[in-house]
Amino acid sequence: MTDEARANIDSVEDLHAVVGARFHETDQRYTSGRRRLVELLFTARRPLTQPEIIERDPALPASSIYRNLDALERAGLIARVSPGTEHARYELSESLQGHHHHLVCVDCGHIEDVRLGEALEAIVDRELSGAAADAGFMPLFHNVDLHGRCEVCAR
Repeated sequence: MTDEARANIDSVEDLHAVVGARFHETDQRYTSGRRRLVELLFTARRPLTQPEIIERDPALPASSIYRNLDALERAGLIARVSPGTEHARYELSESLQGHHHHLVCVDCGHIEDVRLGEALEAIVDRELSGAAADAGFMPLFHNVDLHGRCEVCAR
């Protein structure tokens, strides 16, 4: 799904329809716990850790969060982002939110999504594809994470 397709997911209802259909295709249930997790990740607009998810919705049992994150990840609906800190972070997959990259704080692990302009993204794609071809490598996707210090940690 391209960024153009992502533009069609403008509301939580649209998102639930797409995610529900994906689960239906694999004969899985789109449970209320999964719906709440998907909605949390959609409204957060940045990758969240499990503790952040619990903080945002304390009524969700931690064991349920873990199981549902796993099911959502196996279904290709969320992605795990590992900033190299204690906790992995989770976000909606690119098929749901479009292609993007991350700003990763090396001190606190905070991650922000960042989108490159179309022209720059085309250059990155072309250069990475060339490097892959030179190495006989078959690329599937790319991500570019910029590591540094967030505004709070830089003070």
